[in-house]
Amino acid sequence: MKEILNFVFAPGFFQSTEVRNALILGTIVAAISGVIGVFVIIRNQTFAAHAIADFGGVGAAIAFLFGINNLWGFLGFGVLAASGVEFLGNKAKERDLATGVILAIALGIQTLFLYLDTHFTGKASAPMMILFGSIFVVDLSSIYIVILLTAVTVILICVFYRQLLLSSLDLEIAKIRGVNVRLIRIIFVILLAVVVEEGALITGSLLSSALLIGPAAAAMRITHRMNAAMLLSAIIGVAAVWLGVILSYDSFYWPPEGKGWAVSFFITILVILFYIISRIKEQLHKAKNIESERVIADE
Repeated sequence: MKEILNFVFAPGFFQSTEVRNALILGTIVAAISGVIGVFVIIRNQTFAAHAIADFGGVGAAIAFLFGINNLWGFLGFGVLAASGVEFLGNKAKERDLATGVILAIALGIQTLFLYLDTHFTGKASAPMMILFGSIFVVDLSSIYIVILLTAVTVILICVFYRQLLLSSLDLEIAKIRGVNVRLIRIIFVILLAVVVEEGALITGSLLSSALLIGPAAAAMRITHRMNAAMLLSAIIGVAAVWLGVILSYDSFYWPPEGKGWAVSFFITILVILFYIISRIKEQLHKAKNIESERVIADE
Protein backbone atom coordinates (compact mmCIF):
# COMPACT_ATOMS: atom_id res chain seq x y z
CA MET A 1 0.00 0.00 0.00
CA LYS A 2 2.81 2.37 0.92
CA GLU A 3 4.53 1.66 -2.40
CA ILE A 4 1.34 2.54 -4.30
CA LEU A 5 0.95 5.83 -2.40
CA ASN A 6 4.60 6.71 -3.07
CA PHE A 7 4.06 5.99 -6.76
CA VAL A 8 0.98 8.27 -6.97
CA PHE A 9 2.16 11.05 -4.65
CA ALA A 10 5.66 12.42 -5.11
CA PRO A 11 7.77 12.91 -1.95
CA GLY A 12 6.61 15.76 0.27
CA PHE A 13 3.18 16.11 -1.39
CA PHE A 14 1.06 16.32 1.76
CA GLN A 15 3.81 18.08 3.73
CA SER A 16 3.85 21.03 1.32
CA THR A 17 1.90 24.08 2.54
CA GLU A 18 1.47 25.25 -1.06
CA VAL A 19 -0.10 21.94 -2.04
CA ARG A 20 -2.48 21.94 0.92
CA ASN A 21 -3.57 25.50 0.13
CA ALA A 22 -4.00 24.56 -3.53
CA LEU A 23 -6.21 21.59 -2.65
CA ILE A 24 -8.37 23.66 -0.28
CA LEU A 25 -8.78 26.49 -2.78
CA GLY A 26 -9.32 24.12 -5.70
CA THR A 27 -11.95 22.07 -3.89
CA ILE A 28 -13.98 25.14 -2.91
CA VAL A 29 -13.82 26.82 -6.31
CA ALA A 30 -14.46 23.62 -8.30
CA ALA A 31 -17.50 22.73 -6.19
CA ILE A 32 -19.21 26.12 -6.49
CA SER A 33 -18.25 26.35 -10.19
CA GLY A 34 -19.97 23.02 -10.78
CA VAL A 35 -23.17 24.29 -9.18
CA ILE A 36 -23.24 27.64 -10.99
CA GLY A 37 -22.13 26.00 -14.24
CA VAL A 38 -25.38 24.03 -14.53
CA PHE A 39 -27.37 27.28 -14.40
CA VAL A 40 -25.00 28.89 -16.91
CA ILE A 41 -25.66 26.16 -19.46
CA ILE A 42 -29.43 26.21 -18.92
CA ARG A 43 -29.47 30.00 -19.25
CA ASN A 44 -27.19 29.85 -22.32
CA GLN A 45 -24.65 32.28 -20.87
CA THR A 46 -21.42 30.43 -21.60
CA PHE A 47 -20.18 33.20 -23.89
CA ALA A 48 -20.86 35.80 -21.19
CA ALA A 49 -18.90 33.74 -18.66
CA HIS A 50 -15.86 33.72 -20.95
CA ALA A 51 -16.06 37.47 -21.53
CA ILE A 52 -16.35 38.15 -17.79
CA ALA A 53 -13.22 36.07 -17.19
CA ASP A 54 -11.24 38.04 -19.76
CA PHE A 55 -12.36 41.36 -18.33
CA GLY A 56 -11.36 40.13 -14.88
CA GLY A 57 -7.93 39.50 -16.34
CA VAL A 58 -7.72 43.24 -17.09
CA GLY A 59 -8.30 43.99 -13.44
CA ALA A 60 -5.73 41.43 -12.36
CA ALA A 61 -3.16 42.93 -14.73
CA ILE A 62 -3.81 46.41 -13.33
CA ALA A 63 -3.65 45.11 -9.74
CA PHE A 64 -0.36 43.35 -10.48
CA LEU A 65 1.11 46.58 -11.85
CA PHE A 66 0.33 48.46 -8.63
CA GLY A 67 1.24 45.61 -6.27
CA ILE A 68 -2.34 44.81 -5.22
CA ASN A 69 -3.69 41.30 -4.62
CA ASN A 70 -4.72 39.90 -8.03
CA LEU A 71 -7.95 38.56 -6.57
CA TRP A 72 -9.30 42.08 -6.02
CA GLY A 73 -8.50 42.95 -9.61
CA PHE A 74 -10.23 39.83 -10.91
CA LEU A 75 -13.31 40.40 -8.75
CA GLY A 76 -13.63 44.16 -9.27
CA PHE A 77 -13.43 44.14 -13.04
CA GLY A 78 -15.32 40.86 -13.34
CA VAL A 79 -18.34 42.23 -11.49
CA LEU A 80 -18.07 45.45 -13.53
CA ALA A 81 -18.09 43.47 -16.78
CA ALA A 82 -21.02 41.32 -15.61
CA SER A 83 -23.03 44.41 -14.75
CA GLY A 84 -22.18 45.91 -18.14
CA VAL A 85 -23.34 42.80 -19.97
CA GLU A 86 -26.61 42.82 -18.06
CA PHE A 87 -27.44 46.52 -18.32
CA LEU A 88 -26.37 46.96 -21.95
CA GLY A 89 -28.60 44.17 -23.23
CA ASN A 90 -32.08 43.20 -22.09
CA LYS A 91 -32.81 40.54 -24.71
CA ALA A 92 -30.68 37.49 -25.44
CA LYS A 93 -29.49 38.83 -28.79
CA GLU A 94 -28.66 42.22 -27.24
CA ARG A 95 -26.75 40.56 -24.40
CA ASP A 96 -24.65 38.57 -26.86
CA LEU A 97 -23.86 41.78 -28.75
CA ALA A 98 -22.98 43.60 -25.52
CA THR A 99 -20.84 40.64 -24.44
CA GLY A 100 -18.94 40.70 -27.74
CA VAL A 101 -18.25 44.42 -27.40
CA ILE A 102 -17.02 44.05 -23.81
CA LEU A 103 -14.88 41.06 -24.75
CA ALA A 104 -13.12 43.00 -27.53
CA ILE A 105 -12.45 45.93 -25.19
CA ALA A 106 -11.23 43.62 -22.44
CA LEU A 107 -8.72 41.78 -24.62
CA GLY A 108 -7.26 45.04 -25.94
CA ILE A 109 -6.85 46.59 -22.48
CA GLN A 110 -5.54 43.34 -21.03
CA THR A 111 -2.82 43.18 -23.69
CA LEU A 112 -1.71 46.72 -22.82
CA PHE A 113 -1.46 46.12 -19.08
CA LEU A 114 0.25 42.75 -19.45
CA TYR A 115 2.87 44.57 -21.51
CA LEU A 116 3.22 47.20 -18.78
CA ASP A 117 3.46 44.50 -16.11
CA THR A 118 6.43 42.81 -17.76
CA HIS A 119 8.27 46.10 -18.44
CA PHE A 120 7.64 48.06 -15.23
CA THR A 121 7.55 45.34 -12.56
CA GLY A 122 10.44 43.31 -13.92
CA LYS A 123 8.42 40.11 -13.54
CA ALA A 124 8.15 38.25 -16.83
CA SER A 125 5.89 35.67 -15.16
CA ALA A 126 2.99 38.15 -14.88
CA PRO A 127 1.25 37.15 -18.14
CA MET A 128 1.49 33.44 -17.29
CA MET A 129 0.10 33.96 -13.78
CA ILE A 130 -2.83 36.07 -14.97
CA LEU A 131 -3.69 34.20 -18.17
CA PHE A 132 -3.08 30.62 -17.00
CA GLY A 133 -3.37 30.72 -13.22
CA SER A 134 -1.07 30.31 -10.22
CA ILE A 135 -2.79 28.02 -7.72
CA PHE A 136 0.46 27.09 -5.93
CA VAL A 137 1.30 30.72 -5.09
CA VAL A 138 -2.12 31.85 -3.83
CA ASP A 139 -1.69 33.19 -0.30
CA LEU A 140 -3.78 32.22 2.71
CA SER A 141 -5.56 35.60 2.87
CA SER A 142 -6.93 35.05 -0.66
CA ILE A 143 -8.22 31.62 0.36
CA TYR A 144 -10.09 33.16 3.29
CA ILE A 145 -11.67 35.70 0.93
CA VAL A 146 -12.70 32.91 -1.46
CA ILE A 147 -14.23 30.93 1.42
CA LEU A 148 -16.26 33.96 2.51
CA LEU A 149 -17.43 34.81 -1.02
CA THR A 150 -18.33 31.18 -1.72
CA ALA A 151 -20.36 30.97 1.50
CA VAL A 152 -22.30 34.11 0.50
CA THR A 153 -22.83 32.66 -3.00
CA VAL A 154 -24.20 29.39 -1.60
CA ILE A 155 -26.57 31.26 0.72
CA LEU A 156 -27.92 33.41 -2.11
CA ILE A 157 -28.39 30.38 -4.37
CA CYS A 158 -30.37 28.63 -1.62
CA VAL A 159 -32.52 31.72 -0.96
CA PHE A 160 -33.33 32.37 -4.64
CA TYR A 161 -33.13 28.77 -5.87
CA ARG A 162 -36.77 28.39 -6.97
CA GLN A 163 -36.90 31.77 -8.72
CA LEU A 164 -33.53 31.17 -10.35
CA LEU A 165 -34.49 27.71 -11.56
CA LEU A 166 -37.88 28.82 -12.90
CA SER A 167 -36.48 31.85 -14.73
CA SER A 168 -33.72 29.66 -16.18
CA LEU A 169 -36.13 27.03 -17.52
CA ASP A 170 -38.98 29.25 -18.75
CA LEU A 171 -38.82 33.03 -18.58
CA GLU A 172 -42.47 33.63 -19.47
CA ILE A 173 -43.82 31.25 -16.83
CA ALA A 174 -41.52 32.86 -14.29
CA LYS A 175 -43.00 36.27 -15.09
CA ILE A 176 -46.54 34.92 -14.84
CA ARG A 177 -45.78 33.48 -11.40
CA GLY A 178 -44.56 36.83 -10.18
CA VAL A 179 -40.81 36.26 -10.27
CA ASN A 180 -38.81 39.49 -10.49
CA VAL A 181 -36.87 38.32 -13.52
CA ARG A 182 -34.76 41.47 -13.74
CA LEU A 183 -33.60 41.18 -10.13
CA ILE A 184 -32.83 37.46 -10.51
CA ARG A 185 -30.79 38.18 -13.66
CA ILE A 186 -28.73 40.81 -11.85
CA ILE A 187 -28.13 38.59 -8.82
CA PHE A 188 -27.15 35.64 -10.99
CA VAL A 189 -24.76 37.55 -13.22
CA ILE A 190 -22.96 38.99 -10.18
CA LEU A 191 -22.68 35.53 -8.60
CA LEU A 192 -21.43 34.24 -11.95
CA ALA A 193 -18.75 36.94 -12.03
CA VAL A 194 -17.58 36.06 -8.51
CA VAL A 195 -17.34 32.34 -9.30
CA VAL A 196 -15.63 32.90 -12.65
CA GLU A 197 -12.99 35.16 -11.10
CA GLU A 198 -12.39 32.70 -8.27
CA GLY A 199 -11.73 30.11 -10.97
CA ALA A 200 -9.26 32.51 -12.60
CA LEU A 201 -6.98 32.07 -9.57
CA ILE A 202 -6.67 28.38 -10.49
CA THR A 203 -6.70 28.21 -14.29
CA GLY A 204 -6.20 31.87 -15.25
CA SER A 205 -8.47 34.29 -17.08
CA LEU A 206 -8.20 32.41 -20.38
CA LEU A 207 -9.19 29.01 -18.97
CA SER A 208 -11.36 29.90 -15.97
CA SER A 209 -14.51 28.82 -17.82
CA ALA A 210 -13.10 25.26 -18.02
CA LEU A 211 -14.17 24.44 -14.45
CA LEU A 212 -17.42 26.33 -14.94
CA ILE A 213 -18.64 24.78 -18.20
CA GLY A 214 -16.87 21.43 -18.67
CA PRO A 215 -18.00 19.56 -15.52
CA ALA A 216 -21.55 20.93 -15.81
CA ALA A 217 -21.80 19.91 -19.47
CA ALA A 218 -20.57 16.41 -18.61
CA ALA A 219 -22.97 16.07 -15.68
CA MET A 220 -25.98 17.18 -17.72
CA ARG A 221 -25.27 14.48 -20.29
CA ILE A 222 -25.39 11.86 -17.57
CA THR A 223 -28.48 13.09 -15.69
CA HIS A 224 -31.30 15.55 -16.42
CA ARG A 225 -32.25 16.02 -12.77
CA MET A 226 -31.17 19.47 -11.63
CA ASN A 227 -29.98 18.60 -8.12
CA ALA A 228 -28.17 15.48 -9.29
CA ALA A 229 -26.53 17.41 -12.14
CA MET A 230 -25.22 20.10 -9.77
CA LEU A 231 -23.84 17.50 -7.35
CA LEU A 232 -22.23 15.45 -10.12
CA SER A 233 -20.80 18.58 -11.75
CA ALA A 234 -19.20 19.61 -8.45
CA ILE A 235 -17.73 16.12 -7.99
CA ILE A 236 -16.27 16.10 -11.51
CA GLY A 237 -14.75 19.54 -11.00
CA VAL A 238 -13.20 18.62 -7.65
CA ALA A 239 -11.82 15.36 -9.11
CA ALA A 240 -10.24 17.28 -12.01
CA VAL A 241 -8.62 19.77 -9.63
CA TRP A 242 -7.23 17.12 -7.27
CA LEU A 243 -5.87 15.01 -10.11
CA GLY A 244 -4.50 18.15 -11.78
CA VAL A 245 -2.67 19.22 -8.61
CA ILE A 246 -1.25 15.71 -8.11
CA LEU A 247 -0.03 15.47 -11.71
CA SER A 248 1.38 19.00 -11.67
CA TYR A 249 3.29 18.32 -8.46
CA ASP A 250 4.57 14.97 -9.75
CA SER A 251 5.63 16.59 -13.03
CA PHE A 252 8.54 18.31 -11.24
CA TYR A 253 10.19 14.88 -11.35
CA TRP A 254 9.44 14.40 -15.06
CA PRO A 255 11.74 15.54 -17.86
CA PRO A 256 12.84 18.30 -17.88
CA GLU A 257 13.29 17.63 -14.16
CA GLY A 258 12.70 20.53 -11.80
CA LYS A 259 10.47 22.50 -14.18
CA GLY A 260 6.96 21.14 -13.68
CA TRP A 261 3.88 21.42 -15.88
CA ALA A 262 1.08 23.94 -15.38
CA VAL A 263 -1.88 22.89 -13.22
CA SER A 264 -4.28 24.58 -15.64
CA PHE A 265 -3.07 22.28 -18.44
CA PHE A 266 -3.86 19.13 -16.47
CA ILE A 267 -7.21 20.43 -15.20
CA THR A 268 -8.34 21.41 -18.69
CA ILE A 269 -7.29 18.07 -20.19
CA LEU A 270 -9.02 16.15 -17.40
CA VAL A 271 -12.23 18.16 -17.80
CA ILE A 272 -12.21 17.38 -21.52
CA LEU A 273 -11.69 13.67 -20.77
CA PHE A 274 -14.61 13.65 -18.32
CA TYR A 275 -16.78 15.33 -20.96
CA ILE A 276 -15.79 12.78 -23.61
CA ILE A 277 -16.57 9.93 -21.19
CA SER A 278 -19.98 11.46 -20.47
CA ARG A 279 -20.74 11.66 -24.20
CA ILE A 280 -19.75 8.01 -24.68
CA LYS A 281 -21.94 7.01 -21.73
CA GLU A 282 -24.84 9.00 -23.16
CA GLN A 283 -24.49 7.36 -26.58
CA LEU A 284 -24.32 3.89 -25.02
CA HIS A 285 -27.44 4.65 -22.98
CA LYS A 286 -29.30 5.82 -26.09
CA ALA A 287 -28.21 2.73 -28.02
CA LYS A 288 -29.41 0.53 -25.17
CA ASN A 289 -32.81 2.27 -25.12
CA ILE A 290 -33.18 1.91 -28.89
CA GLU A 291 -32.35 -1.79 -28.64
CA SER A 292 -34.88 -2.23 -25.82
CA GLU A 293 -37.58 -0.48 -27.85
CA ARG A 294 -36.78 -2.70 -30.84
CA VAL A 295 -37.06 -5.85 -28.74
CA ILE A 296 -40.40 -4.69 -27.33
CA ALA A 297 -41.67 -3.86 -30.82
CA ASP A 298 -40.65 -7.30 -32.09
CA GLU A 299 -42.53 -8.98 -29.27
